[in-house]
Amino acid sequence: MNVLDAIKGRRSIRKYSPKAVEEEKINKILEAGRLAPSARNNQPWKFILVDNKEIIEKLYHAAQGQKQVLEAPLALVVCTEGLNRTMMCGQPSNTVDASIALSYMMLEAHEQGLGTCWLGMFDTNMVRAILDIPDDVMVAAMTPLGYPAEEPEARSRKELPDIVCYNRYK
Repeated sequence: MNVLDAIKGRRSIRKYSPKAVEEEKINKILEAGRLAPSARNNQPWKFILVDNKEIIEKLYHAAQGQKQVLEAPLALVVCTEGLNRTMMCGQPSNTVDASIALSYMMLEAHEQGLGTCWLGMFDTNMVRAILDIPDDVMVAAMTPLGYPAEEPEARSRKELPDIVCYNRYK
């Protein structure tokens, strides 16, 4: 599979099989995150892989009862630590860095036949307490991770002429 095929084929998965995920596949996903680019090569991320069902149930509650968290055999929480500077362009570096790393990991998960669903709806303080995350570490995102139990259709996307401008914003 090439990168564009992975991008085209990836879907947000909200139903998971209870089948365990092989360690080799998990390691490839984590390696994709490790290799992601970051501002000033700071690599501020910390990836928390959760496979304990009791902890996953607590994360389910922190994620406002989103069933996919409870169904998936794994949860992946992406955090960043260290200086969260505002880049010259006005964006927070750690949020951008965490987003790139999780995107890479989600594409690799798809390559491995696994599903993910980027979650932004969760109580950060609950996740922090559940996973013993220090106050100075940012919880950026979370995704369930496992074998899909559904094959969602592709959602509509805007056409290139609707989103691309040349030389000036028009």
